[in-house]
Amino acid sequence: MTHSSTTPIAPVLENGDRLTRHEFERRYHAMGDDIKAELIEGIVYMASPVRARRHGRPHALIMGWLATYIAETPGVDLLDNATIRLDTDNEPQPDALLRFQTGGQSILTEDDYIEGAPELIVEIAASSVSIDLNDKLNVYRRNGVREYIVWRTEDNELDWFQLEAGQYKRCQPDTDRLYRSKTFAGLWLDVEALLAGNLGQVLSVVRDGCTRRSQP
Repeated sequence: MTHSSTTPIAPVLENGDRLTRHEFERRYHAMGDDIKAELIEGIVYMASPVRARRHGRPHALIMGWLATYIAETPGVDLLDNATIRLDTDNEPQPDALLRFQTGGQSILTEDDYIEGAPELIVEIAASSVSIDLNDKLNVYRRNGVREYIVWRTEDNELDWFQLEAGQYKRCQPDTDRLYRSKTFAGLWLDVEALLAGNLGQVLSVVRDGCTRRSQP
């Protein structure tokens, strides 16, 4: 007599599922690479279809800005839509992040995930603005993400938060109307140019920041 063994099939993820991080990962891995899901405060959130002007184009502009910065900044890692293991109830997949490759708050695990809080996270918030500015904001604050940027594309506004004494402080542009990171020297942002889609000006400003950071 022979016995056949079968591997149990993991249930699919559904919006609103309440799962441990271990079970979330098990189900997520079984669903393939074309699915985006996050675990926020123990609740599963499945991504909606991505619209061009509300998400795709703003995402591309942010990646262009950050890619220009890391091209001039050795030791800083830029990741796009990478899963982060933050704590037992939270495994987000932010639109973009910056982290120090060595000596920072996060590590790259043997199975190729980020574990721990990256220094900067960016979210493009269209339909997800309520979670990005509430539950996610609290999760990132609690886990020590030093800077958090939310681009609210429907409002065409950008919020930049910096962590001070365990709380997020909403920053304002300087007198020259630029945002300047406190964590990454030279990471400057002309927010008006970004919101207007003027990528040339955005890149010119961040290159200037990288040049001037080393000047006395």
